[in-house]
Amino acid sequence: MTGGGRLLDEHERQVRIADLILRLRRVGVTDPGVVRAIESVPRELFVPPEWRDEAYSERALPIECGQTISAPVIVGMMTAALAVRPTDRVLEVGTGSGYQAAILSRLAARVYTVDRFRTLVAAAESRFRTLRLTNIVARVSDGTLGWPEHAPYDRIIVTAAADDVPDALTEQLAVGGVLVMPVGPADDVQKLMRLEKGERGFQESPLADVRFVPIIPGVAERL
Repeated sequence: MTGGGRLLDEHERQVRIADLILRLRRVGVTDPGVVRAIESVPRELFVPPEWRDEAYSERALPIECGQTISAPVIVGMMTAALAVRPTDRVLEVGTGSGYQAAILSRLAARVYTVDRFRTLVAAAESRFRTLRLTNIVARVSDGTLGWPEHAPYDRIIVTAAADDVPDALTEQLAVGGVLVMPVGPADDVQKLMRLEKGERGFQESPLADVRFVPIIPGVAERL
């Protein structure tokens, strides 16, 4: 790990970003806008100091409240699958460290993000301020309920797994909108799914096998 949790210098960061871009290309993530968004967000700011040297490695890393920040290629795959447009309003369920929301903020008009942990939302908001990301709105709430006050959303991304997509989220997705979420049991391999909402239902596409923490209803009492 980087000694003392120091920040990467610019040369180190560029070397690791270049390696990450190669890994993204290997899995088909080549959209220039997505790549630029990932390049522009310093991932090391979104992991605990003691893990900064591992920030760009291909693994999920622990963050506060027993949660994780997804491996960078998974973040890239999910972002690319959303196909975010500059005018889109995006809902993210599972703020976590704030890394995914920060990347989406480079692509969308507005990002709404929710998490059940107050500690995570507060830390993420601090990072957003540091990076001057002014088009992200975060709050503490039950992610399974979405954020109905701002619906419908053009895009919805869920960074935790469930056996089925919560009804509230499919209802809050606009017609023509896209939802990306891991679906499957909490203690096993899940399938990363892309759902596109049409007038008569959803077109579903499996993307990859993944492992995510489970989505948990309600708001955490202490954290």
